[in-house]
Amino acid sequence: MSRLLTPSHDRDWSPDLAVLPFADIGEDKVTVRNIRHCAYESDSDYAVNYYDKQFDLRKTRSVDFIIVPFKDTPSLAHTMLSFGFEDGEHVVVSAEARLEKGEKYSPILGELRQYELMYVVADERDAILRRTKHRDADVYVYRTIATPEQTRELFLDVMRRVNELAEVPEFYDTLSNNCTTNIVRHLNRIRPGRVPYDVRTLLPGFSDGLAYEIGLLDTSLPFQEARRRARVTEIANQSADSPHFSALIRR
Repeated sequence: MSRLLTPSHDRDWSPDLAVLPFADIGEDKVTVRNIRHCAYESDSDYAVNYYDKQFDLRKTRSVDFIIVPFKDTPSLAHTMLSFGFEDGEHVVVSAEARLEKGEKYSPILGELRQYELMYVVADERDAILRRTKHRDADVYVYRTIATPEQTRELFLDVMRRVNELAEVPEFYDTLSNNCTTNIVRHLNRIRPGRVPYDVRTLLPGFSDGLAYEIGLLDTSLPFQEARRRARVTEIANQSADSPHFSALIRR
């Protein structure tokens, strides 16, 4: 019963979710601590690795919207943001249910305050390949129209949220405090009203269509063609060992 009342950082966490990231935020530079880079043999067999990296805010260039539809329920999906920098580095931020050892994710349990929320900060090889190669999931990477200045503002807002969660735990909620609702809150905090209420924020398998309609994504191509080009599943798997992974999946 206590879990229903009080979120906690002190549980027997799954090893890949055991370490919370945090950020040292300066005027022009942000040092992100505990960026995850796991070496996966399978989805459940992996060596956990972390590194720290300093990012120059003057060199932020892009933010991409990543969507991973659930195979059995494609109206549902996991969503993430990938921030790109001048040197070609990309870092992914993913709001997730923080699972304990042996725990499996369930949307129903997620609505019953059975998970805490965490922001995973990872490199793209970890965040994308785990899903394409080891979960046999499709991954779509959409380029947004955000300017470097808007990308910087969003990155800072996300890093402040990373620090908030490192300080004060929160419950994950399947409908109101999940991967997609947190992205929407970031966007609306920076530009109030930028993302209107829409059922597709509750059914994030359709959230790429919403992002396209409201002009967050490049609309120079028809949506179905943009979606086809955004699918990186095969090229990600083929480029798994390439040092140019992030560049190759964007070709």
